[in-house]
Amino acid sequence: MISAGDFRNGVTFEMDGNVVSIIEFQHVKPGKGAAFVRTKIRNVITGAVTEKTFNPNDKYPTAFVERKDMQYLYSDGDLYYFMDNETFEQIPINKSVLGDNFKFVKENMECKVLSYKGNVFGIEPPNFVELEVVKTDPGFKGDTATNATKPATLETGAEIKVPLFINEGEKIRIDTRTGEYMERA
Repeated sequence: MISAGDFRNGVTFEMDGNVVSIIEFQHVKPGKGAAFVRTKIRNVITGAVTEKTFNPNDKYPTAFVERKDMQYLYSDGDLYYFMDNETFEQIPINKSVLGDNFKFVKENMECKVLSYKGNVFGIEPPNFVELEVVKTDPGFKGDTATNATKPATLETGAEIKVPLFINEGEKIRIDTRTGEYMERA
């Protein structure tokens, strides 16, 4: 059990039959009246974010979210197959569970599979990946002076904006959390 007075960022607990994680919290002690805890919480399963205030004495059961390293193998229709690196067991995961940032993951990459009580609810790809640019307009010498960008298609099919000096066939580093170009690899 965790009391609302002990809330910190990243704490996961069960509330009203849902598993929620704290994004932000603030202990408020007004001059008049009782203290309270103002929070911004995310439903771990659906991803919905809400704001809620708690009495510091409220107690909630803690929830253990399992993060397991697994290797992405291949996709077959709407199912994506991941392999447990320890047991070599393969599990299929539906496309609806994958986030937007999964478009930067290619076969044989390590990902974190998030589950609660055996139910998979999310995939965390690596924070940074190196991918090859397969299609973009040619770059010209001298185009590096401005912060202008152009669209580029990566080997996974994802499209991002890259600086003008990046050419086809080059490997670049991408931050999967923001989907932005970082640097040449």
